[in-house]
Amino acid sequence: MKLSTKGRYAVMAMVDLACNSKGTPVSLADIAERQEISLSYLEQLFGKLRKGDLVKSVRGPGGGYLLSRDCSEVRVSDIIISVDEPITATRCTPGNPNGCRENKSRCLTHDLWTELGNQIYLYLSSVSLEDIVEKRLLGTSNLFNAAVRAKVEAAE
Repeated sequence: MKLSTKGRYAVMAMVDLACNSKGTPVSLADIAERQEISLSYLEQLFGKLRKGDLVKSVRGPGGGYLLSRDCSEVRVSDIIISVDEPITATRCTPGNPNGCRENKSRCLTHDLWTELGNQIYLYLSSVSLEDIVEKRLLGTSNLFNAAVRAKVEAAE
């Protein structure tokens, strides 16, 4: 599964908002500058995030965006789904009973990739913005990467 820039940038911007808001609105221009994301692209994403009830806008001088709920309640999966990013690992259309092959059948590995998509969704649903802001995710991926590196080095 490849997450597009839409999903990645939306998560980056929401983490930036969670880190920098401190109860006051944050401008998209500030987020765009800090995260090196196009302002016009952020405007599109935040329109979707607002419709998804993840952020609220504040108009006027000193305006910008605020999280619509505590960052401990915002899940990464909520953000990705709000910007219309499907969490799938198959090439089949989500919710369509037909498979992705020309004859509308499912490929031999369809169930494998569907379950991978489900596991990715479960993981992203378990991670909150607060987890990212508080750096609670550090460590587990480093252990995995070290194990993979050790296997590669042993094979060489």
